[in-house]
Amino acid sequence: MEPASPTTPPEEKKKPSLVEEFKNFALKGNVIDLAVGVIIGAAFGKIIDALVKSVIMPLIGVIMPGDKGYESWKWEINGKDIPYGLFLAEIVNFLIVALALFIFIVKFLGWIMKKKEAAPPPPTKDQELLTEIRDLLKQKSAQP
Repeated sequence: MEPASPTTPPEEKKKPSLVEEFKNFALKGNVIDLAVGVIIGAAFGKIIDALVKSVIMPLIGVIMPGDKGYESWKWEINGKDIPYGLFLAEIVNFLIVALALFIFIVKFLGWIMKKKEAAPPPPTKDQELLTEIRDLLKQKSAQP
């Protein structure tokens, strides 16, 4: 091989096309993991939302007077209805969903994780042997 002369242009790297760049980006593990997390989060959100709207809000409606309590509240200004009760219902819905998520994720899953961490892992063979040696040494040093 002959050395490159100053007039010979250096080899340029082939620039990836837009399709190749997109493929590299879209097929990275992080992007796919993020997509799966978003989809599962949306499904979990629907479950919690159904729980709130089907179970918890009707229970609150028992406490509040009237049909659906405050959801029917509205102001009338210049002949136009402003249903602020629907906004209040969504705020209450959000707070209940946030509380349910907090209880499930922080408290319940945290309790499960602490339970797993509380149990020490089983000792390895090396640790078992060292424990046996330590116990034998203690026994020998305790003998007169």
